[in-house]
Amino acid sequence: MTVTIRPAMPGDAATVLRFVKELAAYERAPDAVVATEAMMDEALFGARPAAEALIAEIAGKAVGFALFFHNFSTWTGRRGLWLEDVYVTPEARGTGVGGKLLRRLAQIARERDCARLEWWVLDWNAPAIDFYDSLEAETMDQWTVRRLSGATLGALAERA
Repeated sequence: MTVTIRPAMPGDAATVLRFVKELAAYERAPDAVVATEAMMDEALFGARPAAEALIAEIAGKAVGFALFFHNFSTWTGRRGLWLEDVYVTPEARGTGVGGKLLRRLAQIARERDCARLEWWVLDWNAPAIDFYDSLEAETMDQWTVRRLSGATLGALAERA
């Protein structure tokens, strides 16, 4: 079984959005996705792309994806890659798709002189944590994620 990893291309927005929705369902938040195909198309292929994606295929069938974008480290003085989402369909898990997606992201990071490749993982997602441990990915336990969104983001923006 040959796994092919390719960059997402115009016309792939529906596939990416389908995988995002499947991932959200797996992560116990099926109603959290508000993105539309048009929004995904604009984010990936518009005049100012916000992100990039890789598509994993087996025998021409899309079986996974990774969506990523650049961030920046003031400490290293270099940009990095932030892996926002990685997902492999249940039937393709265990075939090496996830490893190939992460390997390609690592290659892209090196090609672009990025200092880091980083991502989040839910603390209950043991299969993913085990997979990342097998890659020797460092756990950043000392950092706590903080977020402003919706009304709290608006309230801060309105403060004088």
